[in-house]
Amino acid sequence: MEDILRSIYQERASHPNTVGVVVVEKRQKAIAATDTFDVILLIIVKENNDPVFVKHYSYEDKKAAMHIVTEKQINDWLLIGNNKKIFDWLYNGKIVFDRNERIANLKQELREFPFFGRKIKMGIEFAKLIRRYSDGKVLFDTFNYLDAYNHVVHSLHHLARLAVIENGFHPEVTVWHQVKQIEPEIYKLYEELICSEESIEKRLELLFLASEFLIHKRTKVGSQHLLEVMESKEYWSFNELMTHPELAPYSVDLGILVEYLIEKKILDVVNVETKGQGIFHRYYKSAEKLS
Repeated sequence: MEDILRSIYQERASHPNTVGVVVVEKRQKAIAATDTFDVILLIIVKENNDPVFVKHYSYEDKKAAMHIVTEKQINDWLLIGNNKKIFDWLYNGKIVFDRNERIANLKQELREFPFFGRKIKMGIEFAKLIRRYSDGKVLFDTFNYLDAYNHVVHSLHHLARLAVIENGFHPEVTVWHQVKQIEPEIYKLYEELICSEESIEKRLELLFLASEFLIHKRTKVGSQHLLEVMESKEYWSFNELMTHPELAPYSVDLGILVEYLIEKKILDVVNVETKGQGIFHRYYKSAEKLS
């Protein structure tokens, strides 16, 4: 198989813009990782007009997909975790070209999962968790139980991913298999939501109570990255937080996270007078210094 595809990736490997080439062959037990293709050619480049370019090939009775992806896009996926297949490709793929060992170093970093990278990912997952939980609670309180159920399932998924990251592992596609071993308490909660014979209203009611406790337990680790960023200034406008390079990955979930941390007295609001009488600029600061 590799011999047939070699002509395709060798042409790419000869280009100075190419960082590395990884070949991922279909594994029967992980067929979803390659989207049913027999092989994936992952070509990582320094820069490209499009961050992701995909081309499909047929050969013999098989099919292959070539993904040309920029280094920045790879790093974004690894940070935000919204392309779980990339972890599988880098973990299980075979490096067939590697300029200055960039791909080998990336794989090593993935295995070691540095604590700094974990803090950012925990912050992002925690923000998504708060968003889903809060939206689900509003829907539940307005008797929209099916919509609330959907949000609760997603909130539990973010809670599960947060627990996996906290324990030093990358969340995989089979995250519930990981959680069952790492945090059985969260797994049991998910199982009760999915399998219980109680009414959907009763299931959600119990889930919100239990989730509140589990979220509270993880508020410190989930907010650590944001608080560390905020220590560099006395107080921040929301726009300053939103445009900070380290906080950009929080995206639309940053606002709900800030409000949640104010409610929990982890952040304080600072009102600064404007020219308009009775109107204040709203700023934010840490309620206390991190130890």
